[in-house]
Amino acid sequence: MKTWIAFSSILKKDMSTYYLKPPNISWGIIFPLAWAVMFFIRTGEPMDIRGILPGIMGLSILFGTTSMLAVTITFERRRESFNRLLLAPIDLNLLMLAKTSGAIIFGVANGFVPVLIASFLTSLAGVNWAGVFVGVLLISITSTFMGLFIAVAVREVFEAQTFSNFFRFPMIFLCGLFIPLATLPFWLRPLSYILPLTYGADLLREMLNGEGIFHPGVSLVMLFVFALGLFLFSIRNVKRKWID
Repeated sequence: MKTWIAFSSILKKDMSTYYLKPPNISWGIIFPLAWAVMFFIRTGEPMDIRGILPGIMGLSILFGTTSMLAVTITFERRRESFNRLLLAPIDLNLLMLAKTSGAIIFGVANGFVPVLIASFLTSLAGVNWAGVFVGVLLISITSTFMGLFIAVAVREVFEAQTFSNFFRFPMIFLCGLFIPLATLPFWLRPLSYILPLTYGADLLREMLNGEGIFHPGVSLVMLFVFALGLFLFSIRNVKRKWID
């Protein structure tokens, strides 16, 4: 019971201190709108809203979760409050899950903001909402653990943001968010298959439009493998740098 009280206390503190601030809430609204407007300006024609919706959802989650963890973990490490937290009588795995749960919730909320906006602009009939929720949740988890992996590898916030962009911006072009994988040069496609967002975006595309190229089971397994691998590698770095 004390362990779960500690878990909920850490999550509550992070939500009130970092995630429920007006700038972060507005970010989740402005970011997908900016991407939608960009596509409208580029084409000058009516947008295929359902076609670009999976990509915008994936980007909203990716940038939201990684940006927040780059601030929360790195900032607390600099102030040494993170080091003090490591002394708490709570299992390290559960502690890190508590520190990342806020980002996962934030990512899920960010992922559904584009859906809410799209519901006013086009019909969303025939959508597999259970599958969409699972896809959004798994993208949030993998993106959060990617942010955790980055945050524990650097010392400064600006380093975390720079390192994050090293992964995030290639994903815009390589993960099939807006450019179909089939149109990529054949020598670039292997890079797409080792990026977790490729499978998350494909799962959303299948659930929203029935246009995925992978079997949903494959996407689910790959997202789980990426999430587990990133989390375990991050835990290993924490133990090596601050505990061992």
